[in-house]
Amino acid sequence: MQTATHLALRTDGLVTGYASLFGLPDLGRDIVAPGAFAESLRARGAAGVRMLFQHDPAEPVGVWLDIREDGRGLRVAGRLNRAVRRARELDALIRQGGLDGLSIGFRTRRAAPDRAGYRHLRAIDLWEISLVTFPLQPEARLDAPLGLKMRDLARRIAPASLTGERA
Repeated sequence: MQTATHLALRTDGLVTGYASLFGLPDLGRDIVAPGAFAESLRARGAAGVRMLFQHDPAEPVGVWLDIREDGRGLRVAGRLNRAVRRARELDALIRQGGLDGLSIGFRTRRAAPDRAGYRHLRAIDLWEISLVTFPLQPEARLDAPLGLKMRDLARRIAPASLTGERA
């Protein structure tokens, strides 16, 4: 199994974002092509793809409600199961900004190497999408929860004398 990642959290445990971004190399030198997930999503659907923590099959933390390809990558929407202790912990970490990664677990069905040493993934059998600390695809990260976005905005517009930051 291999890994690759973008996510937002609402107050009801709903998470949305990008689990993979097309055309961007990950740290393993894989590049996912548009359409790579299509066959797997037709066969499995969102209900057949597990939501895990750190790719651990003993750590399911919720369910994926919608998984689809768009022009940017693999767009996902899911819900953390608040009856699960680990999901409550993840919720808290995401809200604090301590966890911001998504990563895909898959089997390669069709790929082609290029001369630069990258592997272009053309067909992927998607098994799971995990919330992770360190995603293999660094550019694909969680969207900041609203509270963090508001704090960042406040820092940008407030005078440095109010925030304690130096200009």
